[in-house]
Order: sequence, then structure tokens, then C-alpha cells
Amino acid sequence: MASSKENTTIPARQPLSNLQLTLLNLYATDVSEEDLKAIQRLIARYFAEKATELANQDYIEKGYKAKDFLKEHIRTLYKSTSK
Repeated sequence: MASSKENTTIPARQPLSNLQLTLLNLYATDVSEEDLKAIQRLIARYFAEKATELANQDYIEKGYKAKDFLKEHIRTLYKSTSK
């Protein structure tokens, strides 16, 4: 008699992205812990720089000025935890 595990279907997943495939290939080479940390920092720096470029572009396109931000009172409102 077949077990219930054999009848279990695995849900379909979307294919891996080109970035995921590249990273899987890289990690398959068993890089050192030091190299792994350096690669992680490079990836983080890349995405941080990309986000900064997009923010700068938006800043320029909308005609913002530094003094405009100094006038703004920007804060995040939080729900009160006391009742």
C-alpha cells in the first residue's frame, strides 16, 4: 500500500530569476566565508546605490529643494498601545 507522502503533490513554483540562478551557480563553488560576506556587501551596496539614484532622480524631476524638506514635519504615526 502506498504511503500518503507519495501522493503529496508539490505546488508549482515560478521559475528562478536570472539573479537567483547566478547566485546559485556562485554559491555552488563553495566560496569562503570571507568572500561570501564581501559578495553580500557588494550586492547590498549595489541596491543601495540604485535606490539612491532613483530617489535623486525623483528629487530632481519634482523640483524639490533642500529648504522644502526643512519646512516639513514628517513623522510616522503609530497606533497607541494603551487603552
